[in-house]
Amino acid sequence: MPNATVSYVAGTSFDAAFGSGHTIRIDGGNHEEGPGPMELVLAALGSCSAVTVVEFLGKMRQPLTSLEVEVSGKRAETAPKVYTSIHIRYLVGGDVDHGRVERAINLTEGKYCSVYTMLDASVDISHTIEYV
Repeated sequence: MPNATVSYVAGTSFDAAFGSGHTIRIDGGNHEEGPGPMELVLAALGSCSAVTVVEFLGKMRQPLTSLEVEVSGKRAETAPKVYTSIHIRYLVGGDVDHGRVERAINLTEGKYCSVYTMLDASVDISHTIEYV
């Protein structure tokens, strides 16, 4: 079972240690020491989507040369300031079949990215694809 332990450092900074052995600094205040918790939500969505898309394109034997996933979100004005909408921008490089890229992204978002599935239950998520 994946796990994380978050330990107080100082001010609004915490160190998160993960079962994988990795650690990161999180800053819930001014973000000088590291990303904030809500930024990590966007990063979790972007990285989960990216990994899954790359895996599918590999299985489809698509010559992917680059993939950037930009994730932006709009938050509620009042507490709790949850994300109300999130947009994912896929920047895809390589001589790839556009239909297969779209299929990989649809599979990712429709079933295989667990972060996407969890957020999709309460957040309006959209995406665009650009070929670079």
